[in-house]
Amino acid sequence: MVLLSIDWTNLHELLRSLYDEMMPLCEDMASVAKGVAGIGALFYVAYRVWQSLSRAEEIDVFPLFRPFVLGLCIMFFPTMVLGTINGILSPVCSATSSLVEQQTFDMKKYQEEKDELEREAMLRDPAKAFLVSDEEFDKKIDELGWSLGDMDTMINMYGQKAVYDMGEKVRQWFRELLELFFQAASLLIDTLRTFFLIVLSILGPISFALAVYDGFQSTLTTWLSRYICIYLWLPVGDLFGAILSRIQVLMLQQDIKQMQDPTFIPDASNSVYCIFMIIGIIGYFCVPTVSSWIIQAGGAGAYGQKANGAGKIAGNGAAAVGGAVGGSVAGRIKKMF
Repeated sequence: MVLLSIDWTNLHELLRSLYDEMMPLCEDMASVAKGVAGIGALFYVAYRVWQSLSRAEEIDVFPLFRPFVLGLCIMFFPTMVLGTINGILSPVCSATSSLVEQQTFDMKKYQEEKDELEREAMLRDPAKAFLVSDEEFDKKIDELGWSLGDMDTMINMYGQKAVYDMGEKVRQWFRELLELFFQAASLLIDTLRTFFLIVLSILGPISFALAVYDGFQSTLTTWLSRYICIYLWLPVGDLFGAILSRIQVLMLQQDIKQMQDPTFIPDASNSVYCIFMIIGIIGYFCVPTVSSWIIQAGGAGAYGQKANGAGKIAGNGAAAVGGAVGGSVAGRIKKMF
C-alpha cells in the first residue's frame, strides 16, 4: 500500500512550519486592531474621567493603564503575547515528545526480539516448523515418496502452508490498516490543533482590541484559555501515545520472558496488539476533552463531545472489522491444526 510508506513525522513537522509561516499575518491584523483599540481606549478613559469628575471624586489613574497595556500587547503581539505563551508551553511539548519517542523505540526493539523468538519457537515444533521455514518445508517434501499416502500428505502440507501464509498476510494487512488509522487519528488532531492555533493567533489582536471595551473584558481571558487549551492537545496526545507504548512494552517483555521456556508455543495472532491500536484510535479523539480538564475553555468542550462521538463510531467500526477478520483467521487456523 502506498499510504503506509508515508513518513508521518515529516507531516507533523510540516504543520509546525505552517504555523511559523502564518505568523507574519498577525502584523497585518495588528494594524487593524490598533485602530479598534485606540477608539476603545478613548471611550474607556473618557468615561471614567468624566464619571469621577461628575461625582467630585479623585481620579483613579491605575485602572486607566489597562487599555494602554492592551495596546502595547497588540503592537508587539507576535513577540510579547505569542512568543511568551509559546516559550512557556514549548518545553512541555518537547518533554512529552522525547518521552513518546523513547517508548516507541523500546517497543520496536522488543517487538523485533519477540518476532525472532516466535519464529524460533515455531521451528522447535516439528509439526509446524515447515509453516515458517521454506527449508523445513522442502526437507519434508523431499522425505516423502510417491505413494498414495505420501501424495495425500504432500497435498495436505501444501494446503496448510497456503492457509498459514494467507492468514499471516491477512493479519499483517489488518495490523498495517490499524496502524494507518492510528497515525491518521494523531495527524487529524494535530492538523485541527494547528488550524485553531493559526486562527487564534491571526485574530488574537482583534480579541485584545475588543477587550478594551466595557462588556468585552472577558474576551481576553477567553482567548488565553482557549489558546492554551488547544496548545496542550499535542502534549496530551503524546502522553497518551507514550502510555500505550509503555503498556505494549510491558506486555512484550512478559511475552519474551515466557518464550525463554523451550516448551512454550506462542500465539502469533497479535490480537492484543490490535486491541490496543483500536483503543488508541478511540483515545486520540478524547484528547480535546482531557485538555479542557487542565484548563477550562468554553467552546472546546463542544468540539470534544463531537470528537468523542466520532471516535466511538470509528472505534465500533474498527472493532467490528477486527472481530470479523480475527475470527475468520483464527477459525481457519484452528481447523488447520
